[in-house]
Amino acid sequence: MARFRASGVAVIATVLVVAAGGYFVLQHLEGEKARSAARPTGPVVPVTVAVAQKRDVPVIVRGLGTVQAFKMVTVKTRVDGQIVKIAFEEGQDVKEGDPLFQIDPRPFQATLDQAKATKKKDEAQLEGAQLDLERYSKLIGSGYQSRQSYDQQQATVDALKGSIAADQAAIDNAQLNLSYADIRSPIAGRTGQRLVDLGNLVQASQNTALVTITQIKPIFVNFTIPQYANHNLRKNQAKSALTAVAYAADDKFKLAEGKVTLVDNQIDPATGTLRLKAEFANTDERLWPGEFVNVHLTLSMRDDVVTVPQRAILQGATGYYAFIVKPDNTVERRSVEVDAQQDEIAVIGKGIALGEKVVIDGQYRLSNGSKVRVDQPTANSPAATPAGKEG
Repeated sequence: MARFRASGVAVIATVLVVAAGGYFVLQHLEGEKARSAARPTGPVVPVTVAVAQKRDVPVIVRGLGTVQAFKMVTVKTRVDGQIVKIAFEEGQDVKEGDPLFQIDPRPFQATLDQAKATKKKDEAQLEGAQLDLERYSKLIGSGYQSRQSYDQQQATVDALKGSIAADQAAIDNAQLNLSYADIRSPIAGRTGQRLVDLGNLVQASQNTALVTITQIKPIFVNFTIPQYANHNLRKNQAKSALTAVAYAADDKFKLAEGKVTLVDNQIDPATGTLRLKAEFANTDERLWPGEFVNVHLTLSMRDDVVTVPQRAILQGATGYYAFIVKPDNTVERRSVEVDAQQDEIAVIGKGIALGEKVVIDGQYRLSNGSKVRVDQPTANSPAATPAGKEG
């Protein structure tokens, strides 16, 4: 019996030892697991982030345009003669009616004086012929004058009246040629290069240009846009004139803002583009005739949409994605839908919520779950500054 009790004690002791050992191993494994979880899975990556914001974003279509003068006139002579006076400087602003050139007026003045003298002579002859006609009319009944003599005198009076009318026409023509000798600006604008010098002989038949005048306030920009924008363009233009913004060749420096005044009546089948014209006040003369510009045409406005900086959006084999910074400073690679990208802003359709932090610099060192350190600018910085600010 004592022997049986000793064996039972030994078994119980063995069970206790095994249990204690299992407990120790379990505790050791739990500790290792906790320590492993506490250790970082990789290096901490420094990144810059921005906050997804809501804003109103315009729907913009871009086109290439050419600046065109509002009006342009090539001044030419309408009479022959020698230039005796030039009344402007090259590049000078002139008003409508300002003098430009003076052609020697003396030949035209002499022709005018001659025409006036001829008219006076014919008027004097007409006065005498009319007196004779009155006398003939009194004597024809008494038989002292024949009916034939009266009719001949009447014809003389009528011929002199016709001569006087021709004399007046000659006077008008001479006065017109004399006015053509004084060449004045037909429009308000800026003069270009002078193409003739003082003393040059000019002839109307040679069609020689004297100077070109362009009106640059206001000014036009002719530009084209892709045909896919035609429907929305015409629909919104019918409500109110659309806004067109002209940018310099780098497509960043804003030059001027104007309104669309013309939508062409057909699409060019060769290029698949639609031609438009916009008018700009151009008070600061930033637009110059013949200049090539980039035009941003605002078709409509997206109201209250989620936006992030465009550089936060990456493109992979399956589409667009971005890295979202979570509260524990790890990142999540998330697929996103992008409705539009313009002016360094990406308009988000799905995938990023308002207020979430997105990585805008340092993405190419990240993978899903990477630990990050947020550098300046901080998460409170704006999502982006729209492009197109004046330099």
